[in-house]
Amino acid sequence: QVQLVESGGGLVQAGASLRLSCAASGRTSSIGRMGWFRQAAGKEREFVAAINWSGGSTNYADSVKGRFTISRDNAKNTLFLQMNSLKPEDTAIYYCAAGGGYSSSSSSRNYNYWGQGTQVTVSS
Repeated sequence: QVQLVESGGGLVQAGASLRLSCAASGRTSSIGRMGWFRQAAGKEREFVAAINWSGGSTNYADSVKGRFTISRDNAKNTLFLQMNSLKPEDTAIYYCAAGGGYSSSSSSRNYNYWGQGTQVTVSS
């Protein structure tokens, strides 16, 4: 089993930055792809960003492209999401996800493990 714990969320004003972290523990050798998803109140969970096992390939939702950056430190079993130029519409619970495949993926079906989420609130 793999456990994922997110941190770094909070309440910020529009235009500010936040950096989310996701610490993995347990059978971390089984982790390949990792990603971030988010769910706003009353909406379905949506893809935000993903990264492949090595960190050499990433992909982003159009809504965050150019503002968010996903990265990982495999030596520390940690995933990051740097969020710049935050907008009120970025307000959501952000979830870290991990799966066994090598390549990155925007589909939640390709992730086996999920964190409990961290709240990000952006005020206008």
